Amino acid sequence: MIILGRRSNKEERQEALRRYLRINPFATDEELAEKFKVSVPTIRLDRLALGIPEVRERIMAMAREARTRVRGVTTEDIVGELVELQPGSLGISILEITPQMLVQPAGVARGHYLFAQAHTLALATVGAEVVLTSSARVRYRRSVYAGERVVARAMVKVKKGNACLVSVHSRVNGEIVFKGQFIIITP
Repeated sequence: MIILGRRSNKEERQEALRRYLRINPFATDEELAEKFKVSVPTIRLDRLALGIPEVRERIMAMAREARTRVRGVTTEDIVGELVELQPGSLGISILEITPQMLVQPAGVARGHYLFAQAHTLALATVGAEVVLTSSARVRYRRSVYAGERVVARAMVKVKKGNACLVSVHSRVNGEIVFKGQFIIITP
């Protein structure tokens, strides 16, 4: 018997999936399946029904859009894949750690890659034609390893005259691995 006006579990899950991906667009099908306690094929069918592309296509679309907004640095200068940019406000980039980025034999990522990702994202986020770094304060919270995906999020916290304070938090699976505060000037 069908009760009108009542939503099915499938409809509720799909609506929850849509809301979740709005906030976490980089979530993989495997992560979504674990979150919603369903199989990966079920998530794929839900995405298909909702017209939501797979994570790689979502990231590529966001990256294409973000690249059109970059000022002050070239897209080639940015370390990592720029996936979102709201100049003067917010920026997000993703860096996949490859074996070439590691210190051997320890197997941990070299710190300058995390710094470069955060720094170039901070410069891009300011959104001015000319951007210079006045100072940087950084903290490495834990080591990062091959195969991990570092998601850096930059936010312009304060604007005062020609200076901006930009805060960057880099995370792996939601855990903060790097924090940076950059004072960027726009002469």
